[in-house]
Amino acid sequence: MQLRRRIKQTTSLEERLTEQALRLRDEAKSLPPGIERERAIRKARQAETGAHISEWLNSPGLQSPK
Repeated sequence: MQLRRRIKQTTSLEERLTEQALRLRDEAKSLPPGIERERAIRKARQAETGAHISEWLNSPGLQSPK
């Protein structure tokens, strides 16, 4: 049986996704127009969306059904 490596994250998921989105947007600015640039922009958008969804799910306004 293989043991899983456990990693204690020091930053929240939202922070990591936001940092990744910023890094990808900066990378896309340096790329010439084309497929690679579009992929970087798409991944940045996905990371931003993931951060927003995670924030929404963790918000105190979200209540479980009674």
